[in-house]
Amino acid sequence: MLGGVENHSLPRAAAFFDLDKTVIAKSSTLTFSKSFYQGGLINRRAALRTAYAQFVFLAGGLDHDQMERMRQYLSAMCRGWNVQQVKEIVAETLHALIDPIIYDEAASLIEEHHTAGRDVVIVSTSGAEVVEPIGELLGADRVVATRMVVGDDGCFTGEVEYYAYGPTKAEAVRELAASEGYDLDRCYAYSDSATDLPMLQAVGHPHAVNPDRALRREAVARGWPVMEFARPVRLKQRLPGFSVPPRPALVAAAAVGAAAATAGLVWYASRRRSSATS
Repeated sequence: MLGGVENHSLPRAAAFFDLDKTVIAKSSTLTFSKSFYQGGLINRRAALRTAYAQFVFLAGGLDHDQMERMRQYLSAMCRGWNVQQVKEIVAETLHALIDPIIYDEAASLIEEHHTAGRDVVIVSTSGAEVVEPIGELLGADRVVATRMVVGDDGCFTGEVEYYAYGPTKAEAVRELAASEGYDLDRCYAYSDSATDLPMLQAVGHPHAVNPDRALRREAVARGWPVMEFARPVRLKQRLPGFSVPPRPALVAAAAVGAAAATAGLVWYASRRRSSATS
């Protein structure tokens, strides 16, 4: 189904997963808005606005212009947030908010790729403060995500150094392939959005998952597999079916850019220390 177990005499390969509506059923960026409201980071009006954005996202996705406006709004909103507080809120609510919305089909695919000897890389439009712990929860090897500039006071400045959106995601994939020795022709990629076409085109095995209309049209025209994920199931309910191999904590290997737990898309590569334990 996925090409079998990797032959270790061949170049390495990886599977690149978009996060929102591909691995999880909602927007990771917006899912934490209630927690940030309860933690005093945002007011009721901002919480309602992000809740509405979540509805729009689920109803049909955000187009490029809407995503850009949302990025600008979220970047401005998180200006002054204490980074440590954001991380603590995410850590405290991660399992309650994210575990129930992970697609069973995506968790199975991640397991299959690991079993086949491929690295799993989460490539997301959301901020590193959210994506990194989700990646750890999923047993991912690396993460590509947005990062925001952090000031000397430990708070977000509201500036985004690097916005890994569209073609920039593909650049991150190619840079990771160069640094980690991945053969892109043997790599896989999964996404729901036509904005990720550059990333999908960068690998030998692209897949459209729950695709928007534009991506579905492209996938059919190019003969790419189209997959429908529809069963969010708590990871612990899948046990022992889902078994993440013992993997040490994610460690930042490279970061270019910026974004908060609720901002856009900076690319951020992570790898696991071989000496640590899970």
